[in-house]
Amino acid sequence: MPRKRHLHLITYDIRDPKRWRKAYRLLRGHGRRLQYSVFRVDATALQIARLRWLLQRILSPEDALLVIRLCPGCSESICAHHDEGDWPNDDAPYKMVSGNGSR
Repeated sequence: MPRKRHLHLITYDIRDPKRWRKAYRLLRGHGRRLQYSVFRVDATALQIARLRWLLQRILSPEDALLVIRLCPGCSESICAHHDEGDWPNDDAPYKMVSGNGSR
């Protein structure tokens, strides 16, 4: 029986550029980068545990790592403003208006 996969957000704050590059390369092979230090990873619990173990070998005590598992309902309700088709993008709760008074 296949293990259930979930979407995860993984974000990190790494103070040393060399460690940052190592973590970036590791995560780039496991997920999609959404922002500078934020990745979306679709993985099983076992895969996430292994990824956390690998990241902890790179990070030092001064660095920070945050892994958030998203339930299906949460992942469907995320509003992202980047590449179309990545995640659902609901209508914006605001309207962009140009500064010259035209509508």
